[in-house]
Amino acid sequence: MTAHDILRCGVDEAGRGPLAGPVYAAAVILGADHGIQGLDDSKKLSPALRETLKLQIKRRALAWAISAASVEEIDALNILQATLLAMRRAVEKLRLAPGEVLVDGTHCPKIQVPVRAIIRGDSTVAEISAASILAKTARDALMRRLDRAYPQYGFSRHKGYGTRQHLIALQNHGVSPVHRRSFEPVRSMLEKR
Repeated sequence: MTAHDILRCGVDEAGRGPLAGPVYAAAVILGADHGIQGLDDSKKLSPALRETLKLQIKRRALAWAISAASVEEIDALNILQATLLAMRRAVEKLRLAPGEVLVDGTHCPKIQVPVRAIIRGDSTVAEISAASILAKTARDALMRRLDRAYPQYGFSRHKGYGTRQHLIALQNHGVSPVHRRSFEPVRSMLEKR
């Protein structure tokens, strides 16, 4: 087996910054001749293009998996550790064992496989771009479901990020069960009550 034959897995997360909802991570092994055009950092793609690419990735990748860490885990561990936990879960769920794991950013999850962090990997490494798209589309779908459960917060619009509209809704309706209690301004609001 040559270095070229090693199964490379890309890993990325979605939802580190929001005030609400879990953090998601995806792991993707594309294989050499996946033929998917237009892979990029999910934040640079339109929602419609992300959905199209998501279907191609799920159909053509050799293996893919999506995992999350809950709001409770984020509050207990901190967002970085919860993100690394979601990443590790995604890699461990893959039906093929990768020979190398490439992670977007500067931190690596603790896993049993050689792992490297690549800054801006979601723009430069196809496997990480694919993982970025799967993590983002899965998290956005969950936030749309949470919007139906808690319509007063507008989750389908801002996906839990601290927009002006979201902060006004927090002031008016208080903190929901899906808000991250360790994040400001949620923590201060709970301390005031």
